[in-house]
Amino acid sequence: MNSHAPDIAVLSDGIRRGHPMRESIVLKFGGGIRIRVKSNSTELLIRLRHYFREFTAEGEEADIGIEAIEMASPDLPLSYIMKEPDPGKTKIKEEYIDLPDGRIVRKRLTGMVFMFGQGVHIAAGPCLANDNQVVNFINNRFLEYVLNANGLLAHASGVCLGGSGIAIAGFSGTGKSTLSLRLLEDGFDFVSNDRLVLRNKPNGIKMYGIPKHPRVNPGTLLASNRLMHIISEEDRSAFGRLTENELWNLEKKYDVIVHDVFGTGRFRLESALRGIIVLTWKRTRETTSIRYVDFASRGDLLDAFMKPVGLFFHAAQGVIPDFSPGKYIGAITGRCPVFEISGGVDFAHAADFIRDYLLRGQAND
Repeated sequence: MNSHAPDIAVLSDGIRRGHPMRESIVLKFGGGIRIRVKSNSTELLIRLRHYFREFTAEGEEADIGIEAIEMASPDLPLSYIMKEPDPGKTKIKEEYIDLPDGRIVRKRLTGMVFMFGQGVHIAAGPCLANDNQVVNFINNRFLEYVLNANGLLAHASGVCLGGSGIAIAGFSGTGKSTLSLRLLEDGFDFVSNDRLVLRNKPNGIKMYGIPKHPRVNPGTLLASNRLMHIISEEDRSAFGRLTENELWNLEKKYDVIVHDVFGTGRFRLESALRGIIVLTWKRTRETTSIRYVDFASRGDLLDAFMKPVGLFFHAAQGVIPDFSPGKYIGAITGRCPVFEISGGVDFAHAADFIRDYLLRGQAND
């Protein structure tokens, strides 16, 4: 913490000056949590309203207030700290500074600045050119709110069928989003992509998602008649010349906007959690295997399921919640079955298992 730097309250006032807020939108996320986003850019709010189309709400009251200020990249008198690259990466994308009343994060490539703490939540800079970063900031404000209320963050996608949900975990590249989309094509509803918050309730575990639409590689889209239109005809022709393994490992990603592809009402944001799937399968000719496991004895699988809270989390009143492995094990063991899917990749087999498992559980309720 830099005790000699200006505080967020002073810096935020300086950024607001000369950029009056024109209008706002209100969003309603899982658990009934309401977020009001104000901006000086009508165009930005139009884009946000489309992205969050199924989660807009009426009224002015909100639990979280966010300001998205379209402006040149803020030049603040701060000595930022470089954030270490994520495992397996070399490029430093972010820098940050902790102040007495919060944190400021700066995106080095885009110049976007994010300020949060003591009720202040500001995204400032070229927001229109980086509206995806504004979307992520809004979602992170919701995550912080729920995590500070005794939630646990999971590196998992979530789907549900008739109110019963499954979390799909696995290290990056194992096909969490692809399996989720396969289940959506089979009639499941979507809860979240890549991140879930779990909270224990008297009648079981509840999972809360964020309205971040799935991002998948071209191979996933080309394998589905329903999804391939997302790729341009020119790109489809180019990708068609690649091998299956080349498509699988391609870094290029596409957004699948759930309400555009599957219709309204298919993005739920919350569900009872009835099971956890951890994908450890590989692209081999091995038979797919599904077995019941226990996180207490399989730390490697728990590592795939746990998600660090990251730079955009700021502890309420400076009290950092318990996000230890023991906390996860205690919250899940005896309350939610965990299954490992290993061997060769077989999305159809995994989807059939998940559907049968949830239907059996509903029949026994």
